[in-house]
Amino acid sequence: MRVLMVSDVYFPRVNGVSTSIETFRQTLAGQGVEVRLVVPRYSDEPDEPGIVRVGGRPVPGDPEDRLVGWRAMHRAALAAAQDCDLVHVQTPFVAHYAGLKAARSLGLPVVATYHTLFEEYLQHYAPFLPAGWLKGQARAFSRRQCNALDAVVVPSTAMQQRLGSYGVAVPLHVLPTGIPTARFAAGNGAAFRYRHGILSTRPVALFVGRVAHEKNIGFLLEALAHAREKCPELLLVIAGEGPAMNDLKAQVKSLGLRDAVQFIGYLDRQRELPDCYAAADVFVFASRTETQGLVLLEAMAAGLPVIALAEMGTIDILAPGRGAISPLPEPKAFGKAMADFILRPSLWGHLAGEAGPYAEEWSDTAMAARLAGLYRSLAGAEIASESAVIATA
Repeated sequence: MRVLMVSDVYFPRVNGVSTSIETFRQTLAGQGVEVRLVVPRYSDEPDEPGIVRVGGRPVPGDPEDRLVGWRAMHRAALAAAQDCDLVHVQTPFVAHYAGLKAARSLGLPVVATYHTLFEEYLQHYAPFLPAGWLKGQARAFSRRQCNALDAVVVPSTAMQQRLGSYGVAVPLHVLPTGIPTARFAAGNGAAFRYRHGILSTRPVALFVGRVAHEKNIGFLLEALAHAREKCPELLLVIAGEGPAMNDLKAQVKSLGLRDAVQFIGYLDRQRELPDCYAAADVFVFASRTETQGLVLLEAMAAGLPVIALAEMGTIDILAPGRGAISPLPEPKAFGKAMADFILRPSLWGHLAGEAGPYAEEWSDTAMAARLAGLYRSLAGAEIASESAVIATA
């Protein structure tokens, strides 16, 4: 079976969507599914088999991303879909319309993954517009796009419920991305600490993700200030980059945390990120708009316990309480949990033992098998429909 994935974002741009695409591209091969990609070109990426790059220009105000050419993306998607069995759209911008048009032109089923809860994100990027109006527009936009498809993949039950409340009528399939657990279980924490000048005895809390306002990293800084009242040596390491960096550095200064926070930028996922997880004592996460929270599972796969807010997509991961704790959603309570975890290892030591086995239940191979099954059911339904039309003609 051959599937075309179309997206407005892909590596070298690092984010959850890129990670999801590449994870499934690799693991679906083991399920007998060949994945072809049509994605943006960022600079001079080398040609790779099965990947078509489309030129574009930097997005105003966000130069990390690309706005691909409308006509070029449509032409590329149609050409790449010619011998495919299904089209899978990964983003709701130019790629959505190019993938949908290619699928309908060729009579192929089309599915999309709804990665991002836009009604919660837009207010961070257009604060001059009324929040209620923005949310209404985001819901209507999502409803129109989803209802034009044959099915929608969502990464969590919370997202399934939210789209249902929008009036999305097509089937909604809950199917998380999954993670390559073996990769994150092999990190060298001592080497990472040495490279970044962190004492081997210093307690470290870690955040990994895009440094953007919707990630609620400012909440973690406030929590850290409370945690250091009891655990003054605690260091928060922030791995990632993004548009909120300057604001967060100003907040660090205003809270008097300059010796307690270390920004280390993007890390190579294959080599540096596993080492980073292995170097920490606890992973912390406070996003209230996450659709899944893959980084929580990555941390657990490394044997790293998690302290996180149970909001939106992270609820599915955190609800069982295995390898993780979820404090009340206010900085003082979160900070107390951070300090407690470091200072009372006998009370929380069991979380590290639970984390790895729990992460295995969310492995990339298990999720790829489920997605391959969905693809075949959709392609089979399309073939059956065509056969019925021929039989009655």
